[in-house]
Amino acid sequence: MGEKERNVYNREELMEAIADARLEGVEIKEASDEVNIVGVRFNGAGKIYYFDPNGITCHVGEHVVVDTARGSELGVVAMENKNVKTSEIVLPLRCVERIATADDTERYEQNLVLAKEAFRLCREKIREHGLNMKLIDAKYTFDNTKLIFNFSAEKRIDFRELVKDLASVFKTRIELRQIGIRDEAKIMGGLGPCGRPFCCSTFLSDFAQVSIKMAKEQSLSLNSSKISGTCGRLMCCLRFEHDVYEEELKNMPPVDAEVETPDGVGCVTEISPLTHLVKVKFSDKNDTVTFKTYDRDDVKRV
Repeated sequence: MGEKERNVYNREELMEAIADARLEGVEIKEASDEVNIVGVRFNGAGKIYYFDPNGITCHVGEHVVVDTARGSELGVVAMENKNVKTSEIVLPLRCVERIATADDTERYEQNLVLAKEAFRLCREKIREHGLNMKLIDAKYTFDNTKLIFNFSAEKRIDFRELVKDLASVFKTRIELRQIGIRDEAKIMGGLGPCGRPFCCSTFLSDFAQVSIKMAKEQSLSLNSSKISGTCGRLMCCLRFEHDVYEEELKNMPPVDAEVETPDGVGCVTEISPLTHLVKVKFSDKNDTVTFKTYDRDDVKRV
């Protein structure tokens, strides 16, 4: 390659270059190096974001002020200080600024009050502009440099004039975000078909893909009204319960399979993976049909 500097090294040259760098005081991090992180949530059932604790010991439930892309924000520690491999996270991490003080908490509470008033005024402005959009919530960033409005709409909305109007009222940066129907349900909350609070607004931090196949494997009715949540999409519980059903089905005989039971050979007509029960049909010489239920350990596939 002549006198041109090479940027490709063989293993011996690379090890020699690393050794020289260390002699000069340059820190070389190996792929197996670990970094200390802390997990923070900004909403009750929101996603956990990782931060550099910056030498601060954080405990679950504590309020902390952290540096984010939107500026300083107040969040709740969801995962205490933990060492993880650098290959498992995306570096660089933003830092924890401090454990929240009484003043920080007071400011956060004041922002919540201001956000309620902003929500009311924004709804009025939406009506004035005649926009076909549903305002979901309003939120100030911790440092009050931005006011964020989440809304839902069936189509794309041209809200440029609305933003100008809002900016003139609130004298701060305005951001309008169009969110999906699942995100709307997560923010608004409510009761699902089961009578319990929405999974998405209580403990699910992310929306995973849900398919009809999961409903089939759980022996549920494929009637969309029976397997859809209040948001109109397939119920989230189909996904997080799927792994349990998948594991239990491995130990169950399939429907229509012939099995040997303490009462003879019969045909499986129904299975219940969670209760480990198998319903078997028997037919005698007179074509009399009877049904009996067994524990899955008491039947053996023929």
